[in-house]
Amino acid sequence: MTRAEDRGRITYIGHATLLIEIGGLQILTDPNFDARLARVLPRVRLPGVALRDLPALDAILVTHAHADHLSLASLASLASLAGLRSGGAKVPVFAPPPVANWLRAMGHDATAIGAGTTISIGDVRIAAGPAAHAGTRYGIDWWRRASVTYLIESPSTSVFFAGDTGLVAASHEMAHAWLEPQHRRLDVALLPIGHAPWWKPRFRHGHLSSADALTLFERLGARYMIPYHWGTFHHLTSGPYEAMYALRDLLADHPRRADVRIIEPGDTFDF
Repeated sequence: MTRAEDRGRITYIGHATLLIEIGGLQILTDPNFDARLARVLPRVRLPGVALRDLPALDAILVTHAHADHLSLASLASLASLAGLRSGGAKVPVFAPPPVANWLRAMGHDATAIGAGTTISIGDVRIAAGPAAHAGTRYGIDWWRRASVTYLIESPSTSVFFAGDTGLVAASHEMAHAWLEPQHRRLDVALLPIGHAPWWKPRFRHGHLSSADALTLFERLGARYMIPYHWGTFHHLTSGPYEAMYALRDLLADHPRRADVRIIEPGDTFDF
């Protein structure tokens, strides 16, 4: 492995779509390049990297079936682009078992990776952990509710991608269980931030507020935190920047404010 491959890079594309470069691999999370969320809610900023400008991908990680984390149109476009570039080869997609089964039925090269499952791609190990989030696509499809988090680990660097989750003990236990026996510390925590009005008290059962994300960052013991899930779509009960405003307020006197790296869509962070 070369020195360049030892380094890591995170590019924030938008919402929960990030490009993770680790161990010489290019990994995309929760793909959504749509102009409108579920064809209804408008996107307020273009993706930071156009879909056609992405590098050749080694894997796509899907955490759950919600439309903001899994755009079927974006996934189909990624598959077509990969096929054109490589003469028909498919990019492997990893998702919770019921979601992987659904995607396979649509012709995608999808592999099931439930909580507690680990797969390896070259020198990079990807472990799936539990998430406190009901990921049903259409509300009534309870059999498709599975959600996961991911820990991505190369011989020298590590990244935790939370997808969507509430603040529960299981949110950080997997990272400690994997890294502590190796006497390693998590390098980067990719954590969603959300905002909800007072009359949605159950929101935090399955999502992280900005304050919750900082708490999880501390529990994970990561070197850096990068927030996502902000500045992309108009939602029905909150604006696209309210969670970021709240986070910036909290960081004003937070002891680890220098380690929270807020990157705009299209920007990168090297670690």
